[in-house]
Formats: sequence, structure tokens, C-alpha cells
Amino acid sequence: MGNLTIFTEFLLMDISTSRELQVLQGLMFLVFYLGALTGNLLTLTAIAVNPHLHAPMYFFIGNLSVIDLCCISVALPKMIVNSLTGNKSISLLACACQIFLFVFLISTELAFLVVMAYDRYVAICHPLHYGLTVTPRVCTQAAGGSWASGLVYSAIHTGNVFRLPFTESNVIHQYFCDLPQILRISSSDVQLSELVALTISTCIVLVCSAFLVKSFIDIFSMILKMHSVEARNKALSTCTPQLAILVLFVISLLTAAFGPTANEASLSNLLMAMFYSMLPQFINPIIYSLRSREINTALRRMFHRYFQFPSRIF
Repeated sequence: MGNLTIFTEFLLMDISTSRELQVLQGLMFLVFYLGALTGNLLTLTAIAVNPHLHAPMYFFIGNLSVIDLCCISVALPKMIVNSLTGNKSISLLACACQIFLFVFLISTELAFLVVMAYDRYVAICHPLHYGLTVTPRVCTQAAGGSWASGLVYSAIHTGNVFRLPFTESNVIHQYFCDLPQILRISSSDVQLSELVALTISTCIVLVCSAFLVKSFIDIFSMILKMHSVEARNKALSTCTPQLAILVLFVISLLTAAFGPTANEASLSNLLMAMFYSMLPQFINPIIYSLRSREINTALRRMFHRYFQFPSRIF
């Protein structure tokens, strides 16, 4: 034990030793970060200032935007600073915080997707009971339960992963503290217990996935039975954004969970990590604005009100 080195910081490896490429990488991350911040802030602002969007569905979409804002801010600012300054180190505490926050936000988003699927199921399949079932109190309780479940789940995983010191290596072949990379350099006891925890988590995710699939099958079956074209189009406009976000979330989650754990930094490893850690937060606001007529209309009115100059000025 006296010859073991206990690491208190980690080294995040870049894909290249060239300072020009590192700066280019940092600027690319900065563009993604600013784009995600702008899109999600616009979505939140449109929902907040438009009274027509003060409904349960948009309350949940607002929560998703908050999750995306926080998720994109967990690791990206640190990576931008590291790339622009040439610094590669991250402290053990900061790394644990990244893991905790990332797992917390991802698990909370999954809980919200389940809640939103139930909301659309009741609205389309049982519209007469919607006002009695999805009340403001129920929405608040569902949101609080989603955030609380994510907090508990993340605390269990983070506490398990960091309960023993790291003595084998402190090199992470990624631009942030990725959970598979942390497990790669952790002790065998941690890997075994985390495997059990992940197996239980997989069962929970499968149950949630079965509920989501069943809900959307019932929803689209009911939509196909609608005789009114206008009602069918309105129902589709509220369901397709959620379905698109769900598909993107599942693909990114599968990529993160079952993608190969790289033993060296590479461009393919970087792009794969960008896909599941940045792309959903960047694309989700675009899905909201393009596929949701109400949010699209609210954004156009907001820009028209605040950014169009009166004609008499010219």
C-alpha cells in the first residue's frame, strides 16, 4: 500500500497536441454551447411570456429546457477553457461533480419524458378527463418527483463510483469526466458493484421504455381514428416533437451506454461523445420551434414585438 499513488486530479486528453487544433476545438465547442444556450433560453422565454403556453404540456417542456441548459453547462465551459488555455487537468471534486450532475440531469429528463408521455396520452385518448386528471397540483408533484428521483439515482451512482480512491491511473481519454472512462480506471470492487447498480438501472429503463412505447402506440392509434383532419393535425403537432425528442434521447443514451470505451483520444471518440453530450441539448429547441405550432407562433410574435422597428423611423 505504501507504493500506491492516490490521484487527486485527472488529465483530460485532447485528440491532438497541436495548439491550433486545440483552439479550433475550443471554438467549435463554444459555438455549440452558445447555440444551445440561445435556443433553450428562447424556448423558456416564449413559454414564460405567452399566456397561451401556460399549460401542463409547456410546463413540462420548460422543465426540459432547464435540464438542457444545465446539462450543456456541466462539462462544456470547463472544456472550452481547457482547450483555449492548453490546460488538461481537472480536480477529483470537479470530476465527481460532473458525474453527479450529468447522471442527475439525464435521469431527470427520462422521468420527465415518461410524465410527458402520460400527459399526451390523457389529453388525446381521454380528453374529457384531462382537466380533472392533469391538474396544476398533479403537474407540480410530477415535476418534483422527477427532479427528486434523478437526485437520488445520481447520488447512489456517484457515491458508489467515488467511494474508493483511484490508484491505477488518472488519464481520461475524453474531454470531460465520462462515467465509462471513470469506471475504466476505478478499482475492481467499484466496477463489480456498479455493474449490479447498472443492471438494476437497465431494468428500470426497460420498464420506462415499455410504458413510453405503449403510450405512443395508444396515442397514434387514437389519432388515426380521428375523423377531423384539423383535430388530427393538432394532435400530431403536439405529439411529434415529444416523440422526436424521445427518439434522440434514446439514441444518445444507447450510444453513451453501449459505445466502446476508448483507450486513447481520437476524433471518432470525440464525435461520439459530442453526439450524446451536446447534440440533444442543441437540437431539442429546434425541434420545439419547428414542430410545435404554438411555440413557433409565440417565438414569431416575440421577435415581432421586440425586434421590429416602427416604419415611421425609416
